[in-house]
Amino acid sequence: MRYTTQLTLVFGLIWALLLALSLVGIYATLRTSLESRIERQLLSDAAALAELYNSATTGTLRPIGGTYVALYDFNGQPILIDEPNHRIPPEVLQNAAAEPQLYKGDGFEAAYVETSVGVLAVSQDLGFIDQLSEQVARSAVVVFLLTLPLGWLLVRLGVGWANRPLANAAEAIAERKGADLSPIPYDGPEDDELGRIVARFNGLLDELRVARERERVFLAEVSHELRTPLTVLMGYLERLRKNPADADALAAAERTARHLTRLVGDLLALARGEAERTVNPHIVDLTELARNVAQGFPGVRFEARGEPEVLGDPDRLMQLVRNLVANAVRAAGRPEGVRVTVGEAGGRAWVEVADDGPGIAPEVLPHLFERFSRGPEGGTGLGLAIAKQIAEAHEGRITVRSQPGRTVFRVELPGLEGEG
Repeated sequence: MRYTTQLTLVFGLIWALLLALSLVGIYATLRTSLESRIERQLLSDAAALAELYNSATTGTLRPIGGTYVALYDFNGQPILIDEPNHRIPPEVLQNAAAEPQLYKGDGFEAAYVETSVGVLAVSQDLGFIDQLSEQVARSAVVVFLLTLPLGWLLVRLGVGWANRPLANAAEAIAERKGADLSPIPYDGPEDDELGRIVARFNGLLDELRVARERERVFLAEVSHELRTPLTVLMGYLERLRKNPADADALAAAERTARHLTRLVGDLLALARGEAERTVNPHIVDLTELARNVAQGFPGVRFEARGEPEVLGDPDRLMQLVRNLVANAVRAAGRPEGVRVTVGEAGGRAWVEVADDGPGIAPEVLPHLFERFSRGPEGGTGLGLAIAKQIAEAHEGRITVRSQPGRTVFRVELPGLEGEG
């Protein structure tokens, strides 16, 4: 069943219930009002007649409008009665007092009061109330039968109009192909519940589209990164095929194979999150580790401001620093534009890698450590994502600040003194 149909049924039933309750309420209110008015009139007429009888004043005072008068003795026997069918039982009349009281009989209602000459009663036939109530009930049924379908029609039109944005969005989603990640059109108010749902859904589609584009670029970059060393490796193998004793070609092939192995390992570690799990802790001299990495990039400057030690995996930490230095050299365009600094403060060890490159664009900074994210200096988009995983696996953090001419990556790790 469609959602619009469900809403129509629910609101239609509510409309029918409210309509029925309203008509029943009008019927009950009208009958109660008539009966109350008659009772007040009977009490008023009985009091006026009793006052006339008690004062022994000559004259006439008879109620009008279908009202009947009766006079009973103190034993409840009729002395004068206009309408015999309106006779009040003697046991009721024996309770008469100076204040008028009401009695409801079969088809009539009366007010009786004690006077100096007997018990006076004023009565009125209630048949016209039943007739009027019956007419009102028939009219209410006709109104209900005529108004109910009109109300259902209005409910259907109202629900259809209010539900139009949802129906259009649902139709657009149903017709959408799997590869289509364009936003879902929505022509309703943006601040209601449905508007927020569609906005969030479109946001997810946009994020998925960006992620797919990053993945496509990443796969292209990885393919390029793998193709180059594979081509080199094939060249060295060709040299070895022609000259198996070529030691230089063999050493170069081994270096290229190790590079490929490391690149593939980084890909797998990033995909599986193994950089966060495969930590083999040792006491690491962070100064010596960073110095060795800097020496691997001739021209990179190194500065030590202390001899901090940390508890961590030396291979992973070396990979972290190497990734940062490699990115910095690529951004600066030359090793001489990079400085590696090591220090400690407040029980925490830190490493800073600074370069004098063009800086990182502000729109790139928030996504710099995400997978597949590539800065303007190029690369595969793996180094910084892996560096962030390694830092977090050692209960540390990595931050960056950048402006044109100076970019600084800072890694902070718990020092051994801070842990003790």
